[in-house]
Amino acid sequence: MDMKVFPVKHYIYSLTLIFIAYLSACTSLTGAKDSNNNDKFQVQLSEQEALAIGYKIWQNESGAKVEGLTVWNAGEEFASLGIGHFIWAPKGKKPVFTEGFPLLLQFMQTKKIAIPQWLANTPYCPWESRETFNKAINSKEMLALRSFLHETLSTQVEFMAYRVEQSLPTLLASLPHEAQREKVKQQFYRVAQSANGIYALIDYVNFKGEGTSTTERYQGQGWGLLQVLENMSGDTKQPTAEFATAAIKVLTQRVKNAPVERNEQRWLAGWTNRVNTYR
Repeated sequence: MDMKVFPVKHYIYSLTLIFIAYLSACTSLTGAKDSNNNDKFQVQLSEQEALAIGYKIWQNESGAKVEGLTVWNAGEEFASLGIGHFIWAPKGKKPVFTEGFPLLLQFMQTKKIAIPQWLANTPYCPWESRETFNKAINSKEMLALRSFLHETLSTQVEFMAYRVEQSLPTLLASLPHEAQREKVKQQFYRVAQSANGIYALIDYVNFKGEGTSTTERYQGQGWGLLQVLENMSGDTKQPTAEFATAAIKVLTQRVKNAPVERNEQRWLAGWTNRVNTYR
């Protein structure tokens, strides 16, 4: 296994740099159609902007803690990895939610990012349960995995931005009526072209998905980006505040629709705090 383990000082120093980038990041994050006026969204981020957004997402997911880069939450059947807590399931487990970690690794390969060989050759999460995962939390493999994820923060943001870029055509294709498509497209661009809008879109898609997967439904209702855009009022001069308000409405409905045994009410306050950072 070609693993590297980095000392704590390296983590603290890098975290300090990321925090500085977060404080000083530019706000020139824009989205626009392509040259043929197609509904293709493009995100252009500088390294500093990517680190700034990455820090905020990392803060949302795990308080920007290094140990939060590799977790397995209670009550879940999969590991959550990286700043975006990308899902990685063991063999034989198929999560209801989008399994993002294998997609992240594929994206890294297209970007010619050097992936540790042991990781590149492991198609499924090698830890079969939360118990075995937590027992291995300080193993060489786990330390190496955290080091790798810590070193590739900006690439993880690129991946999340790429997912947003791909989302608009998917959202529009899922809607049967032109009026629906026009509203969603209009709200998407309103958010994207406003201050904090790129962060809001990237974080929410990573956080709760595009909203087009039929498996991500409770009682027939979704909770992703599509549903949030559909619930925006569209009548204020603060698109990201509208987006946050609509997201809280959608997430509250999700909790009401969720199976009782999942007890999703326990997460609603944290979800609300998270989307309020979009305002």
